[in-house]
Amino acid sequence: MKFLNALILVLSLNVISIDINTVRNAYKEAANDNTKIEAFSKLLSNISKKDDVALVAYKGASMTLSAKGEKRIKDKKNRFVEGVSFVEYAIEKAPNNIEVRFVRLGIQENTPKILKYKKNIEEDKLFLLKQFKDISSSNLRNHIKDYILQSKAFSDEEKLVISNQ
Repeated sequence: MKFLNALILVLSLNVISIDINTVRNAYKEAANDNTKIEAFSKLLSNISKKDDVALVAYKGASMTLSAKGEKRIKDKKNRFVEGVSFVEYAIEKAPNNIEVRFVRLGIQENTPKILKYKKNIEEDKLFLLKQFKDISSSNLRNHIKDYILQSKAFSDEEKLVISNQ
């Protein structure tokens, strides 16, 4: 029984010790470099749907990214669908959270059409543009700004507005 309590404490401390800025940076690296996906997934391996919604969304993103590495098409699809369920759960729990909307937009914009996960791109894009000025975290603000400036979903005019904020 003591061992079980100790194990629970260690797992709890691992989740508590995850720094959101570290997660954001790991997400950006994994999205741009397939060799970083495994490290990103390991960072979030202990996250469950009971945790902070931003971490839940990033866990879903890690799963969708790791689907690329699956050998069989069925396994790729199942891993992707499981990841999407985490992201959509986070959106359901916190529909006005800019970070979870940002994560979903990043996934939807970069998902192959065959997976049919693109229906919220415009909605999330408009949400980010509207809420961008109210982001209090400079780290999150810069993270989203960097994404918008390289994204094909945003027009040159929208990028100019964001780059001037």
